[in-house]
Amino acid sequence: MRRIVGLVVMCLGWLIVAALGSVVLARSIAWDQWPVFAELDAAIEVLFLPAWLVLAGALLGRRRVLAVAAALICAAQVIYVAPEILASSPLPATVRSEPTIRLFDANVYDDNHSMAGYVRQLKSYRPDVLTMEETWPGDWGQLNAAGVLATLPHQFKIQCCGSRGFLVASHYPLEHVQVSYVDGLAYLITSDLVLPSRTINLWVVHTTAPTNPSVEAWNLELDGVYQSLEKVHPRPLLMVGDFNATWGNRGFRAILATGLTDAAAARGQPFAFTWSQRLPVLPPLIRIDHVLTGGDVTVTSILTHPGPGSEHRDITATVAIGGGKRLSP
Repeated sequence: MRRIVGLVVMCLGWLIVAALGSVVLARSIAWDQWPVFAELDAAIEVLFLPAWLVLAGALLGRRRVLAVAAALICAAQVIYVAPEILASSPLPATVRSEPTIRLFDANVYDDNHSMAGYVRQLKSYRPDVLTMEETWPGDWGQLNAAGVLATLPHQFKIQCCGSRGFLVASHYPLEHVQVSYVDGLAYLITSDLVLPSRTINLWVVHTTAPTNPSVEAWNLELDGVYQSLEKVHPRPLLMVGDFNATWGNRGFRAILATGLTDAAAARGQPFAFTWSQRLPVLPPLIRIDHVLTGGDVTVTSILTHPGPGSEHRDITATVAIGGGKRLSP
């Protein structure tokens, strides 16, 4: 019986190594080009954890070949995850004297018909800038009726297209608003946020999920964000939203490579996962909602919170704006 159990465990170990090895191979030859592997790449922080158990079991059981194979998978995970973990950095001393704004971002989920929970959160947090994805016209109506938009009079809305609705509301003027589309669906809103101290670029993102058959559109949208960054090189920049991508995805890595800072990683929170908060028993396992900054815009604090009725946790952040005087309340 002991021998049979050992054989079953070894077979299970090889099955895990083979499955994770296929992810490594797919990433090497066609990174994020195939739907299933694009989704798996997004969960790279947790996906490879079973390989560490296989490695420990193989070492204890003196299964050298299996141990070597598992060790290679573990090494691949370290290579993939290390840049995100090592992105943590201390706040510059000058940030403490810079004016700040409060940001609130949420993918409210297009099947969520009640904004009551978000109303409570917004009344408590009182953001200067509010960005929401997957909104419907009724969502704006509920927020407006509750009075939480009264201090955010400068608004831009896309109230259509199911999951591709947007709401951007600000205490400060929004100018030069433009929308980028793929296949008729909005994925990027660019604007100028006119603060008393200076004007910064405010970009809001919501890409298609990389599921079959939408992975091509997802790649086009992430590439579109990247190309816009390369073409315009916006600085200072505050970019926020649901990218449907993580550090494990090629398109998101390209966006970061333009010189942007991932706020959660920079503040030492690479594992502040935001999706999905509806998993049975398990907490959220991937971080697809992001706040990115460029130039002398710095996120000094960032937190996630339960998104009421949504699959996503929402994000609040305090953002320091370099090069200006104190902002008026």
